[in-house]
Amino acid sequence: MTAERTDRDSHEQPDVLGLPFTVETIALRPDAEGAVEANLVRRRADRPASRAVLHVHGFCDYFFHADYAHWWAQRGYDFYALDLRKYGRSLREHHTAGYVDDVRDYFEELDEAWARITERDGHDEVVLSAHSTGGLTVPLWADDRGHPLAGMILNSPWVDMHGPFWVRLGASVVKQLGSYQPRREIPRARNTIYAQALHRDFSGEWDYDLAWKPPESWPVYAGWARAIRRGHADLHRGLDVQGPVLVITSGATGRATELNDEVFSTDVVLDVRQMRRWATAVGRRVTVVSVDGAIHDVVLSQPEPRARVYAELDRWLGAYVEQRDTRPEV
Repeated sequence: MTAERTDRDSHEQPDVLGLPFTVETIALRPDAEGAVEANLVRRRADRPASRAVLHVHGFCDYFFHADYAHWWAQRGYDFYALDLRKYGRSLREHHTAGYVDDVRDYFEELDEAWARITERDGHDEVVLSAHSTGGLTVPLWADDRGHPLAGMILNSPWVDMHGPFWVRLGASVVKQLGSYQPRREIPRARNTIYAQALHRDFSGEWDYDLAWKPPESWPVYAGWARAIRRGHADLHRGLDVQGPVLVITSGATGRATELNDEVFSTDVVLDVRQMRRWATAVGRRVTVVSVDGAIHDVVLSQPEPRARVYAELDRWLGAYVEQRDTRPEV
């Protein structure tokens, strides 16, 4: 079945990225803070497409990756990106930015996005794409729902608490704290070196809204940290995502505390070794690729490693997603 372009698309409005990007707002069930919504961005392929991609961002993030969307569209995929509740386009004044009590709260907007992509828009092959914290939530949702997937790409997924033993031990204490003081802020160092390496107002090449993705990140609360640790535990027990999975990471973990070459060539946010360790817990057909010189969000890396990232994506798609049965009929 091929997605058609008809008057049914009247629910969409021009997006902040400008055409050809459009956006639709998805009303969700209210929570303790009041009204909640998600926003689904779309960039159509140049010709009607039966294939689609659904991308989900990470913590203190939102979708602004126009080049990533264009890359997919050029390959014949309609591209969708979800700004989750209380992030980016979905963030409202009465919201605590990025806060949920349970990562499964996001299943509601993922269900709504999936229904629009498959049932309403008629796509019968869907690749899921997710970054960082989205790379935890999306596999949990896919495992729970059991949808047949064309594939899943996890860009530097957050699959465990990183840092030395005492940090991980402290995370266990925070998990307990989150059960009775969920809105208690967790003190932590919040430097801006990653943002300095990304945003064009500093030393990077990318333009995004600093109100939606602030350089110093969002505060972290005990209830949210508890939700993340519960998600980690669920993933560590093993998932069964239906479809081939690509986990793509930087080649190395960075330890920089000030802006230097390491910030532009390693993952200074999460631990790459943990991603490799837990990759096979996601499903039965998992490919792990690490790209030297890439950063935490691999598609925002410097031009040379970024080109290698896209080459790896293209190679994996050709091998596992877009392959066709060429055996002769008998």
